[in-house]
Amino acid sequence: MNALANERPVLAARPSAQGEVPGNEAARLRLASAPNTDPQTLLDLAHDQSVLVRAAVAANPRSYQETHEVLAADADERVRGLLGVKLAKLIPDLARPAHLALRDRIAQTLTSLARDECVRVRQALADIVKDMDGVPRGLVLQLARDTDMAVADPVIRLSPLLGPDDLLALLAESAAPLAVRAVARRTDLAAEVSDAVVALADSEAIRLLLGNRSAAIRESTLDALIARAADHTEWHPELVQRPHLSPRNARALAEFVAHHLLDELTRRPDLDTGVVAQLRARLEERSAAMGRPRQGPDPTLDEAVAEASRLRAEGALTEDMVLGAAQRGETRMLTAMLAVCARVRPAVVERAAALRSTKGLVSLVWKAGFSMRVAGSVQSVLARLPPTSILSATADGGFPLALEEMRWQLEFLSRTGR
Repeated sequence: MNALANERPVLAARPSAQGEVPGNEAARLRLASAPNTDPQTLLDLAHDQSVLVRAAVAANPRSYQETHEVLAADADERVRGLLGVKLAKLIPDLARPAHLALRDRIAQTLTSLARDECVRVRQALADIVKDMDGVPRGLVLQLARDTDMAVADPVIRLSPLLGPDDLLALLAESAAPLAVRAVARRTDLAAEVSDAVVALADSEAIRLLLGNRSAAIRESTLDALIARAADHTEWHPELVQRPHLSPRNARALAEFVAHHLLDELTRRPDLDTGVVAQLRARLEERSAAMGRPRQGPDPTLDEAVAEASRLRAEGALTEDMVLGAAQRGETRMLTAMLAVCARVRPAVVERAAALRSTKGLVSLVWKAGFSMRVAGSVQSVLARLPPTSILSATADGGFPLALEEMRWQLEFLSRTGR
């Protein structure tokens, strides 16, 4: 235990401080860093003109609480940050009854630093206490509610002191997407907290929740999410990989997840043989509907357009056919299918893909007569967008853009693609 455990009751800065410490900055820095410098001298050095000297005092385990109070109001954020890190590390060592008074005083200083105007100071403090036991709850709650997610995120995700009630209160106070997503990633999330995350209807937070294997999700909640999932392709991998998937849920997923995910679903060891047989039958039906992958060299764009035109004329150009081309990464065929069904030149589709225009590609899917189920794959394959950048369906599965907006997007792409 360091000198803080034997805190003296009163120290005061001496009026003649500058005359009682060395005039040379290097000498003062050595004195401020030394573990055997007396606390009164450290208090004097806490008022030093050199930020390096004050920073050394802040990091010195020999300094007392009066010195901490001076440094907590220091004009330089680096000094305040160093002080916060040092004090936060001391908290667990001050749990004994003999140190409770000192612990309370340090906690007050840390709480003040948790409200510091500088994000860097608050972030340094949060990084130390994020997974620490024995930290005052008030301090943890203050950091978890911070408006800057660089501060709040690690505390929300990792602090063992935040219980279900704290997380529910946090979600009720702030529905900021990044805060909700941090909650969704917590280990061993309680079912009632999972319900609160789902209720806020943030698609990315729900994806993170579904991917959180340790999060408890009620079966009724999972049922409701699967009912909405046809229009949220970004949820599909996490749903297929959820632990303890019921036969009913597995059969429901088999109706809309991509071919490779349906194949993965049939390999789950926790499903009984009867359900697996049903899933494999569905997989075979899907394979037949999509047709075999093209053998030989990739078609030219003109060849792909000709084939897509033939399929459309035969009434065979279905959503499953388009999704199959997307799953196999057949970008030319996917471009041709979209162009033929939307009755636009392939250059229009290529232009939207080159611009990575989510609105443009969604508008083309709408014009082609397909649903938002196709729009997710089109954005991912043609524009090479990550799931977090894809334009998702509305809560009821509809297109997220107004009709006038989609018409404008199509007109813009048609003009610029000439």
